[in-house]
Amino acid sequence: MPASKVAAQQPLVAIAILNYNGADYLERFLPSVLQTTYPNAQLFVIDNGSTDDSIDRLKKWGFERFMATADQPFPPAQSADRKIPRYYIDLPENYGFAEGYNRGLAQLQHADYYVLLNSDVEVSPDWVEPLIHCLEKSPQRAAAQPKILMEAQRNLFEYAGAAGGWMDHWGYPFCRGRIFSELEEDQGQYDQTQEVFWASGAALCVRSQLYHQFGGLDADFFAHMEEIDFCWRLKKGNYQIYVCPKSKVWHVGGGTLPPDNPRKDYLNFRNSLVCLLKNLEGGPKLFLLLYWRLLLDGLAAIRFLKDGKWGSIAAIVKAHWHFFFAFPKHWKKRAEIKERLAAYAYQKTPRFNTAGYLRKSIVWLHFAKKVKTFKELEL
Repeated sequence: MPASKVAAQQPLVAIAILNYNGADYLERFLPSVLQTTYPNAQLFVIDNGSTDDSIDRLKKWGFERFMATADQPFPPAQSADRKIPRYYIDLPENYGFAEGYNRGLAQLQHADYYVLLNSDVEVSPDWVEPLIHCLEKSPQRAAAQPKILMEAQRNLFEYAGAAGGWMDHWGYPFCRGRIFSELEEDQGQYDQTQEVFWASGAALCVRSQLYHQFGGLDADFFAHMEEIDFCWRLKKGNYQIYVCPKSKVWHVGGGTLPPDNPRKDYLNFRNSLVCLLKNLEGGPKLFLLLYWRLLLDGLAAIRFLKDGKWGSIAAIVKAHWHFFFAFPKHWKKRAEIKERLAAYAYQKTPRFNTAGYLRKSIVWLHFAKKVKTFKELEL
């Protein structure tokens, strides 16, 4: 069968890389993405108002500017000598990770699937096929991630996603292969395709229709934990999130904000609280859990104090202050989520899918019980 007919029978996948002043990362990692073997993929670099020479380099590498219009709602076919069609979308300013993707993907609604891919990720040629194969098995499967390893130490799981994201009872995320800063060596122990709680935004494959129906990424998050919030909304709609370890990528991590950056601490602590407020069921239980989370954050501040991390302590104080200041705004989002669930839940059944949810405290298990690996958890 001709290659064109094979491609036509495959779902159309838009691989979208959000870029902000990452020209060097693009030069380093785009070559691997351009070797993608999936027959019906298109590559888009969504430039978030970069001030470096990212656009000039993209033009040099044969990328063409694309902006969806009524006359051209999707990119035209390119010449057969290119393994994967390539385009760039030029946004006028830096909208942050969440809104940058929302604005870029709004132009790509012709695709069946989106793959949100960080600019600091190296991929294997056949990395897309397992993700699509996994999701195509059931319309209830909404999103999936590959196995994510460290680019610098390729035998270690990477912090942002590892082998699939979980959530504990108090709203702390962790992964198969990563609990807090404890990274495991990949020995094939998590090579089973499995349903999880959240998929990493470093390499997130999602049904395009569901992305828009469920509101996309929350722009108020700016960056960090926005994919967890999005996956949580999908799970409240009775959809499933998967990790597909047959797909493998290598992530640098911390490309925009290093791990010890107070700005990153601020976003993580603030966005975690917002995520809980938006997605937990209402009533006394919600406010009791938020109360205890604030206390646990205080304990984290004490640990930072012992380490002399004054910037991180200030970040927690600022995160709590801004959380309370914006409380009414985020509370209103609960009603919007409820409306979307009523309209778009799987089989019209808004039911919270608890796969990947740990009914215990990962903080207690890790710091008090010295649990260091996912395998040690008594699930």
